Amino acid sequence: MCAIQERDLWQESRSAGLRGTELHQGDALAFLSGTTTRFDSVLSVFGAGYFTDPALMLPAVHEVLVPGGVLAMSQHPPIEGCYGCQASYIPRGPDEDPAVVKRWDYPPETWIDLLRTYGFEDTTATVLPAPEHGRRRIGTLLIRGVRSA
Repeated sequence: MCAIQERDLWQESRSAGLRGTELHQGDALAFLSGTTTRFDSVLSVFGAGYFTDPALMLPAVHEVLVPGGVLAMSQHPPIEGCYGCQASYIPRGPDEDPAVVKRWDYPPETWIDLLRTYGFEDTTATVLPAPEHGRRRIGTLLIRGVRSA
């Protein structure tokens, strides 16, 4: 999420010149529950929106958005039949066990229903295909909702 992504050189170079952009490192839910700031938009680019239970994340985001504010998320599309909480093993060093990371995978129509359940309107969820050229073969699921008044 734009307001809570880890700060690194890539992010700083990407946000350079964007007035009003704040980057914070930490737990997304803790940040959202602890802030009194209201946001025009919350962005999750393969981030907390993907790796946090939507039953916890969506109400927390809804709470910090101004009426008419936009939630926009991107993530990999789900694998057919593999829906809900999924676990991934992320390799670490040669002498370490892999890290276990949970992610929430749903088809586009389920994301639309989830956003509506938690008070979002004008919801969309669309899978963009992978680029025709290059090595990437997995598309991107784009999810968007507008906070109700």
